[in-house]
Amino acid sequence: MLKPVSQQSLDTARGQWLIFSRDKLVVRQNQRQLPQGGFDDIDCLRAYHADVYELKDLQGDSLPQSTFIVDMGAEEPEGEHWELASLRHMLMQAPDTAFAVAGRAWQYVHFFRTHRYCGQCGDRTQRVDWEMAVQCQRCQHRSYPRVSPCIIVAVHDGERLLLARGVRHRELNMYSTLAGFVESGESLEQAVHREIFEEVGVSVTDLEYFGSQPWPFPHSLMVGYIARYAGGDIVPEEGEIDDAQWFWPDALPKTPPTLSIAGQLIAATVKKIQGK
Repeated sequence: MLKPVSQQSLDTARGQWLIFSRDKLVVRQNQRQLPQGGFDDIDCLRAYHADVYELKDLQGDSLPQSTFIVDMGAEEPEGEHWELASLRHMLMQAPDTAFAVAGRAWQYVHFFRTHRYCGQCGDRTQRVDWEMAVQCQRCQHRSYPRVSPCIIVAVHDGERLLLARGVRHRELNMYSTLAGFVESGESLEQAVHREIFEEVGVSVTDLEYFGSQPWPFPHSLMVGYIARYAGGDIVPEEGEIDDAQWFWPDALPKTPPTLSIAGQLIAATVKKIQGK
């Protein structure tokens, strides 16, 4: 949850600063590190003294120091010693705890940016002090941060893994597990079967729940499964999948890091195939 920091408290507020500009993070030039210290140590925040929030109630994801959030919106930081860094790039290089905290912060920022007006009557909303929500004072409609469930699946045939390279990862030449959003009225298991058939044209069986991971691009919850191949020839979905192949565990292509649930699924499936 985000708690506003009063002007008086700013004088003693010290810790790590997550400053969002558009969809990027503000970092010190040539360091690629988040700003540390007090409010007065970060000159680009002078105009935002009334817009500082502290991240609270992290339920085990807390960092060893206070974390403050500032949203600059479409503005960019002034000064040559600041630059903007991709949120995805920064998060993929961060430790697990930092990934969780920064990812949660971005989802809150994105929520407030996209819920300034009531979706029911169009009037301006106000933030609710006691929970993460906004409310319309005209019609009393209340909105909460959106979470979009996605399934992500590692498919194997007992000896090999079925991995795919998405159109967006063509230049990186990175292969990964299959994934997709859960549709309205659909169970997680139904989404697994539908997405795999749509993306690569095969059917699966023996679904095994693996785990889940919040994924802040922009507000997904990845639900992981391991599934066994049941039949069908690989037919990549046009416009979505650039290539899909079977890979032997000792000859895998470039895959996501194990910080992501995709990387964890691949590692766990390799162990499963090898009987470890």
